[in-house]
Amino acid sequence: MSTSSESAKASRPSACHVAVIHGPNLNLLGTREPEVYGSETLEEINARLLALGKELGIAVTPFQSNHEGEIIDFIHSIRETHQGIIVNPGGLTHTSVALRDALAAVALPVMEVHLSNTHARERFRRRSYISPIAVGVVMGLGPPGYEFALRALAARFAPGATQ
Repeated sequence: MSTSSESAKASRPSACHVAVIHGPNLNLLGTREPEVYGSETLEEINARLLALGKELGIAVTPFQSNHEGEIIDFIHSIRETHQGIIVNPGGLTHTSVALRDALAAVALPVMEVHLSNTHARERFRRRSYISPIAVGVVMGLGPPGYEFALRALAARFAPGATQ
């Protein structure tokens, strides 16, 4: 006898892929300002996302770069193979029109994630070029924010979900 969870997985397209993009300086998680970003490493966050993706029937592709152009090239490269993007743009959130334009150009649903509450920090962090094109924003919840974003995208991909 199958459970509702199993039948939900069976009815979801097997080719559902979500990219998780980590921007500049996120490779230093675990040691970089742990009072702001926590002590969990990027590798630990990615491992949890890969496990959750498997549970949800979604292939997760983690990617991190400190270089804006590499991130944009990666976004372009997944436009026909992935169905969604989770992005923590780091400092590019507040500065990169080019990143915003790349995300908009691929026409995939985007979930923006921030480990800290950027609205409670320096004034310059309150502006996001990404939020206006994102289907959702998760901030201030630490590493679990990535998991909430993945679950939100999974819900969008579920049969009968409204986009």
